Amino acid sequence: MMGKNKAVDSLASQEKINTLVGVGAVFNGDLIVPDTVRVDGTVNGNCTCKGTLILGVEGNVVGNIQAQNVFISGKVKGDISSSGRLEILSSGRVAGDISARRLVIDEDAYFDGRCTMTNENAGQGHKEENKK
Repeated sequence: MMGKNKAVDSLASQEKINTLVGVGAVFNGDLIVPDTVRVDGTVNGNCTCKGTLILGVEGNVVGNIQAQNVFISGKVKGDISSSGRLEILSSGRVAGDISARRLVIDEDAYFDGRCTMTNENAGQGHKEENKK
């Protein structure tokens, strides 16, 4: 619900949100969004977003998330892959593996899983070693 987490609301005001799953809404199936999405309801399925995924305090995702940037204030039961920044805010709860280029986990946030830090040049360096 808007107003419960100032950090997420501040971020949401900076982002142009094109898709919204509102409080009390339940979406069953895979959610594919070309830009930014805010989830304050429940998504039972995978979420794929080319832009930013914002999960509000009352938001709940049961499935995997893949997006450029991910900001979690609600609950996720599934793996998260972020090619940019992943933030688990103090009210956020994540049960699953995460992969991100940049990671921030606030105090009092909950994370149960494995973490892999990615680098866009990591694959290139490995290939160069094999050529030698």
